[in-house]
Amino acid sequence: MFDVAAFGALVVLLLVVARGVDARVELAVAIAAASVVLASGAISLAGAADVLDRLGPTLGFLAAIFVVSEVARRAGLFEAAGRLVERRPRSGREAVVVVALLAAGITAALSLDATVVLFTPVVVSAVAGRREARGPALLATVEMANASSLPLPVSNLTNLLVFPATGLSFAGFGVRMVIPTVLAVCVVSCVAARAVGREACDEGHANGPVIADDAPRAPVDHPPLGRFGVGVATGIALMLVGFLVSSLADVDPVWVAAAAAVVLGAAAIATGRFSVAAPVLAASPGFLAFVAALAIVVGAAQRRGLDDAVRSVVPGGSGLPALLAVATVAAVLANVVNNLPATLVFLTVIPSGAVARLLALLIGVNVGPNLTYTGSLATLLWRREVRRAGVEPPSRAFYRMAVRTTPVVLVTATVALWAWLHLLG
Repeated sequence: MFDVAAFGALVVLLLVVARGVDARVELAVAIAAASVVLASGAISLAGAADVLDRLGPTLGFLAAIFVVSEVARRAGLFEAAGRLVERRPRSGREAVVVVALLAAGITAALSLDATVVLFTPVVVSAVAGRREARGPALLATVEMANASSLPLPVSNLTNLLVFPATGLSFAGFGVRMVIPTVLAVCVVSCVAARAVGREACDEGHANGPVIADDAPRAPVDHPPLGRFGVGVATGIALMLVGFLVSSLADVDPVWVAAAAAVVLGAAAIATGRFSVAAPVLAASPGFLAFVAALAIVVGAAQRRGLDDAVRSVVPGGSGLPALLAVATVAAVLANVVNNLPATLVFLTVIPSGAVARLLALLIGVNVGPNLTYTGSLATLLWRREVRRAGVEPPSRAFYRMAVRTTPVVLVTATVALWAWLHLLG
């Protein structure tokens, strides 16, 4: 049954988010929209509690990873990655490829949110003297964060939501998603590298002449990583091993992430890098509240006909046409209502244990959101960072790269998943 309150609140919320306004305004509108659907009866208190109960471990994991990532930033790990961009590449294209590969590695280990929130400022600084590569490098950061967030259950919030329904182990999930991820990384890297020079040209026509980037730059003296940085890197590596071991012992990854956050956060406090209140701020409670409110609004729309609409266009089976349909519909829905709510809707449509279809869903909701600013929460966070730094690439450049990469990655990764699953048996 169609419900005006549920769908109206969702539309208003998404329009506000699409404008990229202040985070406090977005949070206020999200809470207001959630209040409207609750007051109208579009979703009951019990229904909202059920939505939050399912989302709880995911939000807890995200908070823990935010803390771990902030400790890594203060330990200098992201700056160390930035030095590879500043010193190693001989050309703008090489710099963009290095940025893309680093973004893929950070996404796999610390989730795409760490990439867009903490690595993006490093990229801004690292390519400051490379005008021809700045736009492509920043676009490659966000494109790669989404497209390469397939390999591990912890690489994306959506993966964490879908992972239990697959019935796979941590390693089993990674084995099945490695080939689609490698292909996604290759496509995004190639397209971003080819864009070098073009976006600077566009900026020049719009804002004045392009200034050459070959003037000598003063060398920047970077402090070494240090003992604390090495210790944090080791702790993150142990956390990844812990994810693997915990999956074999049927322990939710949120507990491993929470343990890592507590240990690394305590170490940062003990060494004077964190105040006592810093872990709470690093966990980004405002953003977590925004995600929770968004989930309640979409949960109301889901109960009022959205899930039935999705079910009517998603075929059954695990053949290639079915997997392509699942990935495509998931990508479209993610760009309409955002990828996290889209995942929650699909989990009511695709039964647990349908591994091929669930993994195709992840390709759709992870890769597909690269088409728009509002498709992924990570893209919204990235946009906030580049706007804050005053270096947001033009919208036409964003959409040009989106159109050139997303459909190719979506189809290529899905076909690869289907073929790889057949080989694995």
